[in-house]
Amino acid sequence: MFELSLDKQFDELPEDVVYCKNCVVSNQRPRTRFNEEGICSACQWALKKDQVVDWDTRAKELADLCDRFRRSDGQFDCIVPGSGGKDSAYVAHQLKVRYGMHPLCVTWSPFEYTDIGWKNLEAFVNSGFTNILGQPDGSIHRKMTRLSFELKGDAWEPFAYGQKAWAFHIANKFDIKLIFYGENGELEYGGSEKYMNRPMETPEEWEYEYYKGSGVTDLIRVGLERGILSKEESVSPAMNLYRPPPPEEISERDLEMHWYSYYHKWTPQENFYYAVKNTGLQTNPEGHSEGTYTKHVSLDDKADGFHWYLAYMKFGMCRCSRDAQTDIRRHHITREEGVALVNRYDGEFPRRHFKWFLQYMDVKEEYFWAVMDFYRGKSNVWEKENGSWVMKCPVS
Repeated sequence: MFELSLDKQFDELPEDVVYCKNCVVSNQRPRTRFNEEGICSACQWALKKDQVVDWDTRAKELADLCDRFRRSDGQFDCIVPGSGGKDSAYVAHQLKVRYGMHPLCVTWSPFEYTDIGWKNLEAFVNSGFTNILGQPDGSIHRKMTRLSFELKGDAWEPFAYGQKAWAFHIANKFDIKLIFYGENGELEYGGSEKYMNRPMETPEEWEYEYYKGSGVTDLIRVGLERGILSKEESVSPAMNLYRPPPPEEISERDLEMHWYSYYHKWTPQENFYYAVKNTGLQTNPEGHSEGTYTKHVSLDDKADGFHWYLAYMKFGMCRCSRDAQTDIRRHHITREEGVALVNRYDGEFPRRHFKWFLQYMDVKEEYFWAVMDFYRGKSNVWEKENGSWVMKCPVS
């Protein structure tokens, strides 16, 4: 049924599936490297964080950075993108209380808020923060979502575009020269190691590391070819928000983006407790988030579960794998416990919002499962056995 995928990550994945000997990640996670002992790059980094990194020196570097950008007139002096969840709340609160900064927080709207997601954003704002909520053109966003679902195997990608670019646009509008994101996901969760001693990235690096090797332009081109997007929509000002400002504009304005995780050791569980105490964060009232064992992740967006479920189709790893890997590296659980959790929760179908998801993209259930089959067929982790899909090499 389908022939075209714009996800170029498959070209770089090894055919034989191998799992890290320390955590539960496999070599199917794009850009993850294993050493000769069979330990993944994220676990190697976790060890280096404890043994090699001088966190006192990095904390001093952060203090110096804040001193350089802090404004004395009380105006906003840094941008913190986020949802009001545990990580962005931790970063914003730390910058305000510990470093005396005046953060302007920005949120690129989820596809559709969950009740608890909206409550947490309100609680965050009410705890003492100004936040600008960016809501993209609804008609264009739904079309971009459907295109991403089929062509990228990830309906979530239009959110990723805005999540990265929205902060830069607002920084320009308010003449703010410093942006703070939370963690460097490539380093913390197993990806490129080139940022080990770098506190920042540039938008030129986004396409390869966040957009699966092809970005907004490719998606619009295919959307035009298939008649899903009109010519007017393809050149609409709304499309500009999916892209960052031009590199020369960023350079001229001396705009810098930094990861907070470069300066302070990143521990998501501790961020959660911190946000509960300081910004009123609440957990999922419906129990664990679908696809994992935790109650404080994947809270904001009704589409989030499908982002992780498609990762399960493509790479054999869902949200539980991510959470277990993170908890193992920080010695919260053992590898054996992580394996048991993955075998129980990974790949749990996000049933709560399935009808909404189909209606949002205006597709039939048959089309949904055809896309699932297409990406399972492209992966190295699945095979057909007696007419049913089975995982070739589950974690053990």
